Amino acid sequence: MTAAHHASVPVAPEAGARGRVLRAISRHAPVTTTRLATLLGISDTAVRRQVDGLLEAGLIEVRDDLGPRRGRGRPARAYVVSDSGHEALTSDYGHLASEALTFLAETAGPVAVASFARARIAKLEKGYAVELADLEGTGERVDALVSALTRDGFDASARPIGLPGAAAPLTGIQLCQGHCPVQSVAAEFPQFCDAEAEAFSRLLGVHVQRLATLAHGDHVCTTFIPTEPAPSSTIPTERRDR
Repeated sequence: MTAAHHASVPVAPEAGARGRVLRAISRHAPVTTTRLATLLGISDTAVRRQVDGLLEAGLIEVRDDLGPRRGRGRPARAYVVSDSGHEALTSDYGHLASEALTFLAETAGPVAVASFARARIAKLEKGYAVELADLEGTGERVDALVSALTRDGFDASARPIGLPGAAAPLTGIQLCQGHCPVQSVAAEFPQFCDAEAEAFSRLLGVHVQRLATLAHGDHVCTTFIPTEPAPSSTIPTERRDR
């Protein structure tokens, strides 16, 4: 069955062991089966069985491993969630929402869509602000935001980047969202991505920079969060590998 055919077939949310593996790939992509086995605490054999099934169903895709090659031979295969896989991770309301927003844009204009996007994100932001209120330091606030986003289905993770102490350090945190419940809508209406990034800046108290999005075809949404002042020329501008 071709990828195009998979994309046209409505899929139900995944559950059980297969769903756990799919969620882990969404959160940590690109990720190898060895890494998945460690993350999930199950055997390599069990992981490979689920990965083979997800590949056959068209829910994941193979990407080149971004890490160094170990020994001789081909590099380890790494996996990311496909478009069909993202559909399987969320409820099927994207088409209705897209139609409603298209109607709103045509009758009230793009400003109305942007206002709706900000209002929707504001509801999430209000709850997140309560969870982050008593935390000090960008790192602690990012950790709390990652937990909240993951709870709400965004499969978030974060890792520090940069070299503190260097002559011109690029010091910060890379926030990744492996899944977006409104990906299909955001692909057509980027106002949702813009509103989310603005909310992150307010929640974290720093100006964040969106580097990549699922809505634009990347395999993960990536946001750079500075933790120390740095010259503007050092802030990354390249999008993550698709």
